[in-house]
Amino acid sequence: MIGIEVSVDRDSCVGAGQCVLSAPAVFDQDEDGLVELTNPRPPAEQERAVSAAARLCPARVISLG
Repeated sequence: MIGIEVSVDRDSCVGAGQCVLSAPAVFDQDEDGLVELTNPRPPAEQERAVSAAARLCPARVISLG
């Protein structure tokens, strides 16, 4: 089963890290604390965690499709 498609706007990231806490299998942070998308097409079982990450992101840089 195919999951959702995820994209991020790194230029607008504030480095809060909520994405990594919510979905560590999909997001990471670089040495500056900015979001890194490690899996842009996570499996369906990650959808709830990724949706939570998008909802919790204070800068709203996570897009789901």
